[in-house]
Amino acid sequence: MTVNEANRIAFQGELGAYSHQACREVYPDMEPLPCPTFEDAVAAVKTGAAGLAMLPVENSLYGRVADIHRLLPESGLYIIAEHFVPVRIELLGVPGAKLSEVKEAMSHTVLLGQCRNFMKIHGIKTVTGADTAGSAMAVAKAGDPTRAALASKLAGEIYGLVPLASDIQDAAHNTTRFLVMSPRKLEADPNAGPAMTSFVFQVRNVPAALYKAMGGFATNGVNMVKLESYMVDGSFTATQFYADIEGHPEHPNVMLAMEELRFFTSFLKVLGVYPRSAARDGR
Repeated sequence: MTVNEANRIAFQGELGAYSHQACREVYPDMEPLPCPTFEDAVAAVKTGAAGLAMLPVENSLYGRVADIHRLLPESGLYIIAEHFVPVRIELLGVPGAKLSEVKEAMSHTVLLGQCRNFMKIHGIKTVTGADTAGSAMAVAKAGDPTRAALASKLAGEIYGLVPLASDIQDAAHNTTRFLVMSPRKLEADPNAGPAMTSFVFQVRNVPAALYKAMGGFATNGVNMVKLESYMVDGSFTATQFYADIEGHPEHPNVMLAMEELRFFTSFLKVLGVYPRSAARDGR
């Protein structure tokens, strides 16, 4: 890996995507590397084309980002940080366009669903695009004042569009959580402040195995902030669980909880131990 490649951060989407915004907020000095898919972003890090990857894992309105929890354990990468991005949606038009002239707005289907009230009030037809930043690029190329894009402020700056309306999202709390992935295992200092631990596991085939496996976290006072299940290889009988807990594996209470978990699992893999974001406390 060359110095330039090590200073790149990969993300899924075009320049101006919310993932690109997350990259700029956390690593402003790194060169962004847009990738067509999440798999491509991971591959860029594994092959040395980038030093890190920024991956969205969940949204406060829409929940889990599809396929991410399947991808994380198989990626061979480690979670080294988390970052939260409030989704602030701009209606972007070509220079000289007016809100009253806009007849249709293009964006990713998920973002379109987050601005229904605004679109209805202004009588604007929605058009599905491949992604948010790609929609902004398409509107800029078309140069039609009756067409607009729903995207980030950053996308408008990159593609030369102007904001016709700002903060038009239906829900003010709309936020996306991102994870920073590294090829190196870099764990948070257990004495440097609050930490998060993410892991996946499969329970043993014994009665009430999941209930028993979770018991150790309750009895040891460990806060589990996320627990999700998903199929393994499309099988209805093989289930894997993804979990986020507050605490560091070297903290005595977490250590005891993880020991109990191991007793009831057939597979356990820690994906990362990283600093807990202050955004979890509204800061």
